[in-house]
Amino acid sequence: MEIHDPRQPSQFHGLRGLRGLRGLPGLRGLPRPRTRRTALLLTLTSVVGIGGAVVVVGALPHGDHPSPARPGTLATTAPAGSPGAAPSPGAPGIGDPLLPLDGNGGYTVSRYTLAFDWRAPRTRFDASTTISASATQALSRFDLDFAGNTLHSVTVDDVPATTTRDGDELVVTPAKPIPQGGAFTVRVTYTADPTQRRHRGDAIGDYGWVPTPDGTVLYPQPDGAKMIFPANDHPSLRAPVTFLITTPPGVSAVANGRLVERAPRPDGRVLWTYDSEQPVAAQLVQMAIGKFMFVESTGPHGLPVRDAVPGDLVNGTKAYRSLTPEHLAWLEQRLGPYPFRRYGVLVGDTDLPVALESQSLSLVPKGDLQGDRVDAERDLVHELTHQWTGDSVAIRRWSDLWLSEGHARFYERLYSEAHGGDSIESAMRAAYEQHDQWRHDEGAPAEPRTEAALFKQVRYDGSALVLYALREKVGEGTFEKIERSWVTKYQGRVAGTQDFVALASEAAGEDLKPFLTPWLYGDRTPPMPGHPDW
Repeated sequence: MEIHDPRQPSQFHGLRGLRGLRGLPGLRGLPRPRTRRTALLLTLTSVVGIGGAVVVVGALPHGDHPSPARPGTLATTAPAGSPGAAPSPGAPGIGDPLLPLDGNGGYTVSRYTLAFDWRAPRTRFDASTTISASATQALSRFDLDFAGNTLHSVTVDDVPATTTRDGDELVVTPAKPIPQGGAFTVRVTYTADPTQRRHRGDAIGDYGWVPTPDGTVLYPQPDGAKMIFPANDHPSLRAPVTFLITTPPGVSAVANGRLVERAPRPDGRVLWTYDSEQPVAAQLVQMAIGKFMFVESTGPHGLPVRDAVPGDLVNGTKAYRSLTPEHLAWLEQRLGPYPFRRYGVLVGDTDLPVALESQSLSLVPKGDLQGDRVDAERDLVHELTHQWTGDSVAIRRWSDLWLSEGHARFYERLYSEAHGGDSIESAMRAAYEQHDQWRHDEGAPAEPRTEAALFKQVRYDGSALVLYALREKVGEGTFEKIERSWVTKYQGRVAGTQDFVALASEAAGEDLKPFLTPWLYGDRTPPMPGHPDW
């Protein structure tokens, strides 16, 4: 295990440049790309000087842990009309029954480039987002999910666009329509407000920007990314993210994926460049700023493990953080190879009531790591399990959330049983006794009554109970086969409840739809196989 201060100069292999970034904080004066096509290519592959350093996007550095995952696939919206159809507005949402305005229609995003010119805690700062996208229909206008924040300008292919704000929708009308299949680049400049957050009455509580004593962490779940950057914000919609974060001296930045470059600037500020490496949903984006130390270790098969910890919390959180390689090995025995190129725990100097499975960098509040070991390991294993189910295998729509939270709770309980916690049978029996009431109040596991019921107890222990019932029905051997098949077949892809039912049936060699349907959708909890006394 190695600890080092990221604020000290160091060298990094890999990504050595980003183009198409003219006008980002601290990067003004760079040449503009001239066409939609060159804008996309430059954003992904070109070279530009940044703070005296040169950085190149897309290269896998020597010695990096190879990802077993196939490249992530972007969820797409069906083209509207024929290639010659007249331009029309993209839909303001993808039509998810629970949150119909989440996401947007008419285009797919191929990359986000987020530039934040951070100044001080709870202080507004300049920001910009560059979105490389392609049109899935001929577009007269399109929407971005964007809430709050002071908007300054929006361009499409470097030409000023007309905008209106309708609630959480930013409606963008380009100077010229975008043809179906056309690549285009949107650039939004704004003043970011790092105090902006909202509240939910379920397990999430406050979400959005989460201030810390010396900076911030992010909690974008379920649809709070729009308070941080303009996005196509739905869990089924994913794209790679490049982060360009400028901080004062003595302050560090951390984000999803790989640290590409730490470049001191002439004015003493520091530009941190991160690349997510694989597509990520907006709700799983993480960007934290503060006086962090980086604690490095190695997981199974040489996997790089890098925790970001406030300096005064390094020693107090070490005991439980150091268990990550053990947790990785335990989960790999059950779910197969870890699906990303690196992992780490971001310790939040905050009193958040819940942790978050930010992709490849789980956010864990400090209190979760300073108490009872059984409770701490449950939280750590829960968020790590999400890297397979919820992050790598993304949910198709919000009613499929049980697949994400149910799996995380199931493996959390299973691990805890073997490491000093309650037996999974006793935990599931307790859940079974409450399940009818949960169904009445919050809806069945795969059929939430309302958006407000999304992160209620039935989506956690209630959904783990469905998996427990399935294991009791088919036996442990077949259940393990189902689970490995699930995370392997849909690795880096989007999947939903019916996909799981079909895959489970195929793996078990029997039609499990009649068994799983009442468990997932029924008004009453079915009898538990093998437990007539329940």
